[in-house]
Amino acid sequence: MDAMLKMLKKLRPLDIIIILIVLIALIVGAVTFAGKRATSSKQIEASTKVDIEIYFRGVVVTSNNSPFETGDETFITIRNVPYTKLKITNVNYDRKKVMMPTSTGGYKVVDDVTSPFNYDFLVTVEDDAKITKDGAVVGGNKIKIGLPVTLEGVDYRLNGIVSNISVSKKAENGTLHEDIEKQVNKNQDVH
Repeated sequence: MDAMLKMLKKLRPLDIIIILIVLIALIVGAVTFAGKRATSSKQIEASTKVDIEIYFRGVVVTSNNSPFETGDETFITIRNVPYTKLKITNVNYDRKKVMMPTSTGGYKVVDDVTSPFNYDFLVTVEDDAKITKDGAVVGGNKIKIGLPVTLEGVDYRLNGIVSNISVSKKAENGTLHEDIEKQVNKNQDVH
C-alpha cells in the first residue's frame, strides 16, 4: 500500500490527464465494439439510384439547340467540389415568361419578348446514393433541395439549384422500394 501511495505522489497533473484520456478511449472503444454506440456505417439505411432535378433560371442561349441532351453525360460540382460525370435522364426547358394584364381584368402568361434568348431549364441527372435518416448522400454530400450545384459539359458550365430528389424509377432492376422512397420524400419536407 505504501508503494502505491509513493507512486501516486510521483504522478504529475499531465500524467493523470494522459491516463484519463487513455481510459476514456478504451471505454468508448469497448462500447462501440459491443454495439451500444452507433457508427457512421450503421446510419446508412439503403443504397439506391436517385434522380436529382436541377433548376437553371435565366440561362441565355442564342443557338437553336439546347446545351443539355437526354442521354449525355455532364460533370457535376457539388458545393464547389468536383464530383463525377452523371447521365442526364431528362431535360425540360421553356422561354422566360411574364404575366400580362388582360382587358377583362385578369392576367395571362406569355413569353417575355424583352428577353428572347432567356430560358429556364429543368435537368434530371441520375446517380447512386446512400439513404440515411438525414436524406440522400451523394459523393459524401447530403443532397437537399436548394443546394447549389454546377453542371459542366463540352460547351457549357452553368450554376443551378437542386429542386427535387426522388428514388429512380429504374432502381433495383425495375423494382422500387416504397419504404426507401417514403424516407427520401419525408426528408425533403415538401412531399
